[in-house]
Amino acid sequence: MSVFIIAEAGVNHNGNLDTAYRLVDAAVAAGADAVKFQTFKAENLVTAQAGKAAYQKITTDADENQLAMLKRLELKYELHFQLLAYCRQLGIEFLSTAFDFESLNFLVRELGVERLKIPSGEITNGPFLLAHAQTGKPVILSTGMATLGEVETALGVLAFGYVTTVMENGRAVTDTAPPSLCAFQQAYGSEQGQAALQEKVTLLHCTSEYPTPMENINLQAMDVLQQCFGLPIGYSDHSVGLVVPIAAVARGATVIEKHFTLDRSQQGPDHKVSLEPDELKAMVRGIRDVEKALGRQLKYPQSLELDNQQVVRKSLVAGRPIAAGERFTEANVAIKRPGTGKSPMSYWSLLGTLSTRNYDTDETLNND
Repeated sequence: MSVFIIAEAGVNHNGNLDTAYRLVDAAVAAGADAVKFQTFKAENLVTAQAGKAAYQKITTDADENQLAMLKRLELKYELHFQLLAYCRQLGIEFLSTAFDFESLNFLVRELGVERLKIPSGEITNGPFLLAHAQTGKPVILSTGMATLGEVETALGVLAFGYVTTVMENGRAVTDTAPPSLCAFQQAYGSEQGQAALQEKVTLLHCTSEYPTPMENINLQAMDVLQQCFGLPIGYSDHSVGLVVPIAAVARGATVIEKHFTLDRSQQGPDHKVSLEPDELKAMVRGIRDVEKALGRQLKYPQSLELDNQQVVRKSLVAGRPIAAGERFTEANVAIKRPGTGKSPMSYWSLLGTLSTRNYDTDETLNND
């Protein structure tokens, strides 16, 4: 199965539908599997007192609060339908991250998205995690800022939601005990819960800093997540450039998520850490090349190597003329190319034996 590449448009449309269309075009041209936006109502997401992250203060108006910034970046619900239709027309999957309950309900019930993405900031938001699982949709869960314990707890909530939810009159209800930390733990430890997680959940390693310095990427954490939870593992990248996502694929990432923009010089919270269209295309091409290069977990000669074996390997040859009945010694046996004769691995067993015929210098020792 090939790596699922998500071109993260996020809020880089700056609230403009035409820009959003052009972002879709760029994702398609790059060869991405999906283009992802963000769906939210600013009033449902932050309080009027919420401040900005340090990187947001640098990339946007520092005097503007987070609520005002997010209002400018909202992608109106009605515009989602047009983008979804456009994505289907171009053959790329439309994705969007919901940041509030209303938006999640819109994406699932009205827009009908195929899968859901839960951002790192929501990994401790138990009710929101549960609402995702109760949709029955596959989930991609980012784990930035999280400990292994927090990841396990989040997976417990998802497991509980998946295995206990039934639909009554179009409404998700649980058919067992009410949600609780104990119930989540039991669901996580159950065979049914584990099977649901295996079927539905992909974990993404990421570092929630924009941009992420190389020394804080910690790609080996992908190995830890896979060993601890046994789920498909991917990587959500916030570094500058395209090297790290490609490296993540070499380490086994099954999903790659990367921000992109039409122009990195634009004002906005995510433009500076985003790839431009040509860079996105290069990243996708690099990932596909790595996929081809990974091959199989088996060491064997490739078919195209077989001819080269005879050219670059060596054989046992006569180091000087050898007469029939003469003993093979270190003085008259040499090792030279091509590899069409007796293998040098037979050198020691050949020494001390008698030649059965005459050999000229450099003639391969095939008949002894």
